[in-house]
Amino acid sequence: MNETPSSSSSSPANRTLLYGLTIFLGAFLLFQVEPLIAKIILPWFGGVAAVWAVCLLFFQTVLLLGYLYAHLLTTKLGARTQGWVHAAALAVSLAALPILPRDSWKPAGPGDPALRILLVLSATVGLPFFLLSATSPLLQAWHARARPDGKPYRFYALSNAGSLLALLTYPVAFEPFFTSRHQALGWSAAYGSFAVLCAWIAVQSRASAIAAPPRETAPRPGWRVQTLWVALAACASAMLLAVTNHISQNIAAVPFLWVLPLSLYLLSFILCFEGRSWYRRPWFLRLLGVALGGMAYALSPAYANAPVKLLIPLFCGGFFICCMVCHGELAALKPHASHLTAFYLLAALGGALGAVFVALIAPRVFSGYYELHIAMGMCAILVIIVLYREHESVFPFPQWRLACLAIAALAATLIASLSVTAYQQAAGARLRVRNFYGVLTITDHVAPNIVMLKGSSDVPLDADTRYRKLMNGTIDHGLQFLGSARRREPTTYYGPYSGIGVALRAAGLRGPVRVGVIGLGAGTLAAYGRAGDRYTFYEINPLVVEIAREEFSFLQDSPASTDVVLGDARLSLEREPPQGFDVLAVDAFSGDSIPVHLLTREAFALYFRHLKPGGVLAVHISNKFLDLQPVVEGAAAALGKNALLIINEADDKAEIYRAAWILISGQTGLFGQPAIGQMLMDRSRQQLWTDDYSSMFRILR
Repeated sequence: MNETPSSSSSSPANRTLLYGLTIFLGAFLLFQVEPLIAKIILPWFGGVAAVWAVCLLFFQTVLLLGYLYAHLLTTKLGARTQGWVHAAALAVSLAALPILPRDSWKPAGPGDPALRILLVLSATVGLPFFLLSATSPLLQAWHARARPDGKPYRFYALSNAGSLLALLTYPVAFEPFFTSRHQALGWSAAYGSFAVLCAWIAVQSRASAIAAPPRETAPRPGWRVQTLWVALAACASAMLLAVTNHISQNIAAVPFLWVLPLSLYLLSFILCFEGRSWYRRPWFLRLLGVALGGMAYALSPAYANAPVKLLIPLFCGGFFICCMVCHGELAALKPHASHLTAFYLLAALGGALGAVFVALIAPRVFSGYYELHIAMGMCAILVIIVLYREHESVFPFPQWRLACLAIAALAATLIASLSVTAYQQAAGARLRVRNFYGVLTITDHVAPNIVMLKGSSDVPLDADTRYRKLMNGTIDHGLQFLGSARRREPTTYYGPYSGIGVALRAAGLRGPVRVGVIGLGAGTLAAYGRAGDRYTFYEINPLVVEIAREEFSFLQDSPASTDVVLGDARLSLEREPPQGFDVLAVDAFSGDSIPVHLLTREAFALYFRHLKPGGVLAVHISNKFLDLQPVVEGAAAALGKNALLIINEADDKAEIYRAAWILISGQTGLFGQPAIGQMLMDRSRQQLWTDDYSSMFRILR
């Protein structure tokens, strides 16, 4: 008896195992390359938030295109042609390896780098990422064709498991131990192996197509169901980005905190598509009501000062319930396997629309982080739509349909409550503005008055104790007293006995000084300026520049000459000739989004190119969650410089915070003066970051 082509290739069990392994590997590589390639190009373009946002937009768009390719390939071409086309595409993609961007892609001048970033990503990882994106839906469709009795949607759970594993292992198992170049070479080798394996499956799929029984088809789902596919996926995607923004900007700027919502998002996909009915509608709908109500209450201004250890579990737990409902209902609406690729395509479209709403539309339309309010309201509305669509099965008895009306009333109450909360959040601020870099909030307060003893009587120093504060999320960006007697006092992290205060006063003993400052904030350091001094501030956010000039007066009041250079500081300094600074202050590390490219050995070498011989580099390292001292020490040691740690204590009456600064200079003393502070000589803790290597995981407190 002659063997059929299908039996000569592999048994059904082995074929399923091979398909599952390939789908898992493809998803793993997909999520590994995203942080890797963004990290490689970061020093070229600067601005962590901006580069990441553009990269995520690219990845989401290419993912959608990959799903479209899989859909068109399986619906427009014959079964035997599909394998050869995909194998050829995989072979062509090998020409993009290794995924190391060429130096010719580096920007040559200032300007919006978004288009160049998209071009770099397209040329470097575009085709491999495109084909990796298409792997899961394509192989699921081929498997369903070969085994009509199989369960192809379980492969989607496996795909998300691969993505989750890549997400959790990259910062702990790859980034701390390998340079970016070695990571890129290793990833390229792994992709080459994947391409060979996937191409072999593509060619073998021709044989299974010949022997496969006629493909069973089912009616195509109507437009209402397809619209729900898009809407449910969009709601979960918008919730993901909105909750991530909220907990990282408004609750706590904790490094790697963004990993938690994304992990829960992927976990919900795994549980809902795994096939064992983890999503139980009656229970999860009850939990959804509690979750949405709890999050709505926690968003109110009265709850803003609640403990972080309470708020983060509340929002992450509520987010997980929302994702389980959205993805559970999405899984319940999945079509027959003959329409599998169309289902994934529309779900990916929904995911892209949710990301576009939060990442691109919201920053340009809203003055605050209101997208979470909208996503929560959308989730409640979608539940009403799903229940109404199935009211006969969900509420089979007339008296039970009253429950549907009660749910609708609760949803309306929730949306009204969220609207009131958004209004209260905006009304509590003097000014709230937003752009691509985040939300800036200005608030006015009254501080306790400072009293001086004169004889036996108390004399108030200034009857006007009002002050104005600039916040970016939970991070202080500056504070100024409004009374005329105190408006020029340096505050927050820049007090007279802070490291930068000591450096500026010591430099001033030699006459007029030239000072550079990376990070403008409210312009507080201009308070140290004297006639004849020149201060140059480097600031990436144009809204910060506007606020510093219009809402604060440090820049206008300073007798010194002040300039502001708009753009990423490192890129600006690379384009400028040596500036001859007496002091260069680097103050951009207070939040969770550490601009790594400002802390590398190459960056420190650039700083000293702009300093006078004997000049001082002052680096602000105050951070609740990251220990930046070993990184700064490592860069100083690599350049043969001396490092001095100065920590000042807080002064609540003067609104001065406890701050840690490291002063770095080629001299043993500060401008020839005796050292003040702690000399840093312990090389055992030093960690050297370069443009090719960095790891925040190693410096977590």
